[in-house]
This record gives sequence, C-alpha cells and structure tokens, in this order.
Amino acid sequence: MTEQQPAIRLSGLTKEFGAVTAVDHVDLEIAAGEFFSMLGPSGSGKTTVLRLIAGFEQPTSGTIELFGHDVTKKAPFDRDVNTVFQDYALFPHMSVLDNVAYGLRVRGVKRAERRARAIKALEAVRLEQMASRKPSQLSGGQRQRVALARATVVQPKVLLLDEPLGALDLKLREQMQVELKQIQRDLGITFIFVTHDQQEALTLSDRIAVFHDGRIEQLGTPWELYEQPASRFVADFVGTSNLFDHDRSAALIGRSGEHSIRPEKLSIRSEAATGPGEHSAPGTVVESIYVGHGIRRVIDLDAGMRVTVLERNDRSRVSDDDRGDRVHVTWHDSDVVSLIPPGT
Repeated sequence: MTEQQPAIRLSGLTKEFGAVTAVDHVDLEIAAGEFFSMLGPSGSGKTTVLRLIAGFEQPTSGTIELFGHDVTKKAPFDRDVNTVFQDYALFPHMSVLDNVAYGLRVRGVKRAERRARAIKALEAVRLEQMASRKPSQLSGGQRQRVALARATVVQPKVLLLDEPLGALDLKLREQMQVELKQIQRDLGITFIFVTHDQQEALTLSDRIAVFHDGRIEQLGTPWELYEQPASRFVADFVGTSNLFDHDRSAALIGRSGEHSIRPEKLSIRSEAATGPGEHSAPGTVVESIYVGHGIRRVIDLDAGMRVTVLERNDRSRVSDDDRGDRVHVTWHDSDVVSLIPPGT
C-alpha cells in the first residue's frame, strides 16, 4: 500500500431498482483522511452510493475498493467501515458508555480494554462526564456525539455519515458542523458525508461530489463548486445564482451560451457603469428583503429579466424604502461564469 492509495475507489458503479437506475456508472476516488461530501437533492443517488459503500445494498454492476481491496461482494461486517445514521440508533436501555463500547463487545474485546477505549472515545467528543447517563437524558447534539464516539471507537478506516445533522435545529447544526470537522481532523479518519444541505457541504468538506439523476454532475472543492459551477444545475443548487439563458446572455452579457452571476457579485448604482471591464443594465427595484447579514434586492431589468442582488448590511435603511427606484445593476466581466454542461 502506498500513500497515494485512495481510501475508496468506485469503478462503473451502477444500481438499478427495477426500471429505475438510482446510480448510473459512477467513477470516484476518495483520498485517505479526506472529509468528502456527497451532495444532491432527494432521489439524486447520493444515499444509494453510501449504502453501496457500506454493503447494505449490492451493486447491479461495477466495483467498490477499500484501500485497494475489492469489497464489492463482502458483507457490511466484513468491511472496515462504520455508519452514523440520522436517527443515531442508540440503544435506549444502555448507558452512554455501554452504547459506545457495544461494537467492541461484539468484537470480543475484553471488558477492561473496551471500557478504557470507550472512555477515550467519549473524551474525544467531550462527553466523558455523561458516561453513566441514558440516551433519553441527553440533548440532540449530545446524542449525535455519542453516535460518533460509538462509530469511531472501533477505529474504522472509513466513517460513513448519512445526514447525521438533519434532525437538529439550525443553531445546533451549525455548532455540530464545527465539532464534526474538528473530530475528523483529530481522528484522521476518512469521512464520507451525505447531505442535501449545500451550505453544510461547503462548510465541512475538503471535496464535494454533486449528484444529479444518479450521476456526478461536478466534483471539486467547495470553492470550485461555488465559484466555477460547471452546469446550470450546479449553479442553481449550490448557493443562489442569477442564470442567463442563451438569448439573455447575448443581450445582456454579450456572450454566447449560458452564464451565471452570484447575487453578491452584482452591485446597484444610480448611474451606468464606467469602469474597465464593468457592465450594467437598467431596471426597477421590486423588493428589498432584510436578511440580517445583508439586504437582498430583487430587480426587474428593462431587458425582461429578474435578478437578485445581495448587498452587505453596512448601513441602516428600511427594508422596503427603495421599491420602485430606478437603478443600474452592475457587474464585472470576471464575475460572469460560463455554464458548460458535463460532457461537452
């Protein structure tokens, strides 16, 4: 085994359920120690890929390798992976310590050793003081950390996480995102994270695969996916974009093809742009929405297109005091992204 050996290699992976192709010839390599996310809407194939890696489903065709070993036909318990589910699946009658130690008990680890390892795993998630409690006595975030400790105490080479933060409220989810990334760095284990929340994926991941209709639409770093979306689907799904079809691209941007501009890349001025590389289009403000960190303005351009502009909240003003104002929406050439469909 070399350092370049990927933790996971998927080759031509396909899964069919009757007439439905849930996963369509996916090729993918995930590096050892990487925090990798599979992002996409419901039905895009991301969760099925996770289940195939875990061994809960068998592929229709293709292979799955774990650190260079073919595990395609192996049962889940014969793969050096572990899974954390959204509902955490903790045993309600067991203490936190016994929950964490359960996997070691199944593997025949002696009591003293499994207790010591379970306590160490709880220390890693800062819950050692909760060892004697039952899951019902914990908060949602604490149960999530117990599930992580139980999954990592057996020292799997790969940890699979199936939307583990989905049941938490927004503030707790944001806190757990920070903790999850820190735990992954401390442990050095490959994390494969499934989510439909694009902000979550951007926050946590080293790389992200965006799934659409059973295929990977784009694979890249969070920066690449947000700043350089490769298709209309990615531009629209990962964050918010103003999308220009062929006709509007030609009329407003002066380019052929489809393009996108992020709302924060647009600005509003009282006069047409005059700087080098700048362009603008006149329009009318139809709505201003206060969103805390900024103000989202919806503008109907005279050219017949509605765009959204996100401005920093760096001044005090009433959220609807500029509706009906005539403005110029301005952008720079460098902020226009060409959307090239995959395979073209």
